[in-house]
Amino acid sequence: MPFDFLRRRKPGEPGPADARAAAGSTVAFDGLSEEWHLRGRMHVSGRLSDVLNRREAIEISDVTWAPVDGSADFAPAPGLRSIDPYDLILVLAGEASLPPLSDAERSAHKVHKISYDVALEVPPFRVIGTVYLYPGSEPERLLDRATEMFVPVVDAVAYAGDRPVSDPEVDAILVNRFYLRGVEQVDKRTGVKPQKLPGLPLGGTSWQERSK
Repeated sequence: MPFDFLRRRKPGEPGPADARAAAGSTVAFDGLSEEWHLRGRMHVSGRLSDVLNRREAIEISDVTWAPVDGSADFAPAPGLRSIDPYDLILVLAGEASLPPLSDAERSAHKVHKISYDVALEVPPFRVIGTVYLYPGSEPERLLDRATEMFVPVVDAVAYAGDRPVSDPEVDAILVNRFYLRGVEQVDKRTGVKPQKLPGLPLGGTSWQERSK
């Protein structure tokens, strides 16, 4: 059974009550591992992405789970009390999982960044959406190891094969870069690489030039 949630704690090791007191609040949790789709409440304080990037076990409660292949319905998992971010491939982040931001603050997060429509291969999932990167950081660089364990993909949909496994209404999908195996720039409408048109460019600035 995944996550070692029946592991005995060592003397003096913080338990769920200690984590709850430290966290102070909960947000809706929706995450996918290699085999399981989990939903419940996550005890966190601050931005969900920041908490996940600390790479520390996080307390969860009211958890239900189902196989990611859709072979069974969600069922209660009362023994699952904490989760290690390393075990999560994708985390679906809704508005309730983020501190409220004004329109100006949202725009400020994207200043000096370039948007790329991409398809990310994170077996057994494929995520199609938009990433925002600083100039000079092409999407393929997401395959490099970095301090941030999870990268947000906005306006995104995750698939297991041809079957969507995420709600298209979620604000972002947080992708665990340790599971990332491929990055490709695509047309988000089709999910495939854009085809070059015949003839010479008509002018303007390409994404390659903008990223330099």
